[in-house]
Parts: sequence; C-alpha cells; structure tokens
Amino acid sequence: MRRWLTGVGAVALSAGLVTACGSSGSAAPASSPSVHPTCRAVTAVLTDGPDPDADPVGYALAQVGPLRQIKPTSDQPLQTAIDQLASAYQRFSAAGGVGASVKRAVTRASDRLDALCPGAAS
Repeated sequence: MRRWLTGVGAVALSAGLVTACGSSGSAAPASSPSVHPTCRAVTAVLTDGPDPDADPVGYALAQVGPLRQIKPTSDQPLQTAIDQLASAYQRFSAAGGVGASVKRAVTRASDRLDALCPGAAS
C-alpha cells in the first residue's frame, strides 16, 4: 500500500482523521489476544482487491465494504481507526482519486491503523 501512496503522489495522506483519533489512548498492543485477530482481518482485507498501483480508485472502493464489516468487540481506538480508513477510502473513491486532501486523509488513516496494527496498512 505504501507503494500505492507513493505512486498516487507521495502526499502525506490522511485529513483531519488523525486529529479525531490523535490521542494516544489505551489501545491494546497488536500482539494482545483481543486485537491480534482483528489486525489479521484488516491485513486480509487490505491485501485483497484490485492492484493499488494499477487502479488506486478501484482499490480504495473495494476496501470500503470489507473494512466496515470488521468489528472488534472491545478495542474502540482500533475500531475508530478502521472506520476512519474506510471513510477516507470512500472519499478518495468518490473524488476519483483527485485532490490532495483526500490523499492526505488516506495516508493519515493508514498511518493511524499501522500504529495500532503494525504493517496492516503498509
């Protein structure tokens, strides 16, 4: 996914999403039993679909529904990060992949998710 972001413009993506979830909170580490399966599910979703380098808009659109279906039970920061990435992808797709703000939104949401699930959105 990082290659996709670089190919799309290497813009530091992810709009005001980081502000919304920028607090460090008390998220469980990715290795904890309650988070690890969710991180695996996120990784599985993000590695499926069109090639992000060949079709960034199609890739983004293909991720929205599956990301919205992932529901961790007790990790609110992780759920917020997943929802924010799904929303960022939806806005990116609706904009046809055009616009620095939608690209930044995807980058920030991806970075936030990677902070909670290292490597999931990379």
